[in-house]
Amino acid sequence: MTDRATQQQIIEELEVVQDFDAERETERRIGFLAGYLAKTGLKGYVLGISGGVDSSTAGRLAQLACERARENGHDARFIAIRLPYRVQKDEDDAQRALQFIQPDESTTVNIGPATDAMWDEVMSSDSTPDETSLTDFVKGNVKARERMIAQYTVAGARGMLVIGTDQAAEAVVGFYTKYGDGAADVLPLAGLPKRRVREIATYLGAHDDIVSKVPTADLESDKPMLPDEQALGVAYHDVDDYLEGKEVSPEAEQTIVGWYRRTAHKRALPLTPAGFEQSAE
Repeated sequence: MTDRATQQQIIEELEVVQDFDAERETERRIGFLAGYLAKTGLKGYVLGISGGVDSSTAGRLAQLACERARENGHDARFIAIRLPYRVQKDEDDAQRALQFIQPDESTTVNIGPATDAMWDEVMSSDSTPDETSLTDFVKGNVKARERMIAQYTVAGARGMLVIGTDQAAEAVVGFYTKYGDGAADVLPLAGLPKRRVREIATYLGAHDDIVSKVPTADLESDKPMLPDEQALGVAYHDVDDYLEGKEVSPEAEQTIVGWYRRTAHKRALPLTPAGFEQSAE
């Protein structure tokens, strides 16, 4: 039997949306993004676009929010940034995502040179304790952090905020890089299980190739396009069921809770829709 007390604690901590309705949640999150620009006076949002459903959905929400902000007299723009490590194997998916998002501006920053330069400097430094520990997995985290450096550089220069794509299914298992894709100013997908992100994407008109794309962080060069579910050892539908308070298998529960406890250090508190609404009360 699923440990209901632990399950409920996790659901509450991650602000998992109850009684989900795609139209209502879409409007809530567009309103959140537009409202925060009005509150702060900042000039828009920046987001790295990978081609997956999370960044595609967050990007479209951001674009619609900036359009709404402009309608209300606020000068706001959305910048979508492609951040390949040299050449991305699923570049066609990324371009399809940009067509769906229709960003005000888009650009590409190749993180390959910066990532390799940092890696080479660390490898040649006296501070490296053990070269065998500097695996491709560790280098993958360098890639994720270089991507966030690029986004914050653009955001800082333009007076904008960086959007994060973290949603509840990734948050519960800590499936993101600390200070990499886990670093952001706002999280418009917070509280959404993976299937709910897909439902919002569908509601917004995303192509099925985006909605149903196999999720992959694609950080490790020696394991290109490694599916998230393979890396985690649990299927997203089990994670989603757990977050929605449903019974899951003992094996799935053990894996989910194990990840949750091991990755507790990653869960900081960027602004979320619920937090924004509470601050306005």
